[in-house]
Amino acid sequence: MASPPYLPLLLILLAAAAASAGADDLVAELQSLRSRSPSGVIHLTDTSVTRFLSAPAPRPYSVLVFFDAASLHSKADLHLPQLRREFALLSASFLAHNPASVDLFFADIEFAESQHSFAQFGVNSLPHVRLVRPEHTRLAGSEQMDQSHFSRLADSMAEFVESRTGLEVGPIVRPPLVSRNQMILLVILFLVSIPFAIKRIMEGETVFHDRRVWMAGALFIYFFSVSGGMYGIIRHTPMFITDRSDPNKLVFFYQGSGMQLGAEGFAVGFLYTLVGLMIAMVTHLLVRVESLQIQRFMMLAVMAIGWWAVKKVILLDNWKTGYSIHTFWPNSWR
Repeated sequence: MASPPYLPLLLILLAAAAASAGADDLVAELQSLRSRSPSGVIHLTDTSVTRFLSAPAPRPYSVLVFFDAASLHSKADLHLPQLRREFALLSASFLAHNPASVDLFFADIEFAESQHSFAQFGVNSLPHVRLVRPEHTRLAGSEQMDQSHFSRLADSMAEFVESRTGLEVGPIVRPPLVSRNQMILLVILFLVSIPFAIKRIMEGETVFHDRRVWMAGALFIYFFSVSGGMYGIIRHTPMFITDRSDPNKLVFFYQGSGMQLGAEGFAVGFLYTLVGLMIAMVTHLLVRVESLQIQRFMMLAVMAIGWWAVKKVILLDNWKTGYSIHTFWPNSWR
């Protein structure tokens, strides 16, 4: 007996409806897991990776996955705790600007719990972020976020998401430095201290009337400037890193013009500050010394120390960049 002509079409429609219902169940489950997380980041294990990321393609959602390893949080050069916090800010900001969106979910995977998932993705180094698109059928074929997108933390991660998914993340919502209760307490303390502050100012007994405070502040600003302190804050550079060839060895000076470690900047800043202090001593203190012998001795000492400090800076610059400073003498001196 021949089957009705509409039976294959009916079977196709039933299969499509079942697949749609299964996809809707996955989306609903992901939304439920997201709602339980303060930042909206879903924690995945090997089982949930198989369920949500290995479901038949195309899936109705994308997932941005952050790969973490608690055992490597002590590695300062990896910045894993900081990047994990920035990833959470990215997720929370996207959810704040797109509360009803089911097109993109944020998730993390921990190495100790999900080594099989790390192997499926082919992750062999951290930090590592992957975007699993709806059409990806293999986890290893998902798109990896380039290391350059970690440079400005959550802001550069948002640029990656927007360029790859076409979704708008919106401005990154960062928590305030001072909470509301702390702000109220600070305002109360400020109002209470106003009469006492006015009395001290009128009597000239504040720290701002002490010239030693201004001198120390000027020295600190000078040292902070010439040591690259602001560069370190903006770039989040570590004080030192671990030698890749010998994990037990620390590297304080990085060879290459594209990076400067914190300890390296402080060392150069100390040399600059030393030379500046010696020049200040010669121009303000040494001129008051009556003994000509002491003046000559101190001048020779200042010249020797200054020559040594400048030489160290020049040698470090040559070692990092390969650029050498050449001496040019007048023709009449040759």
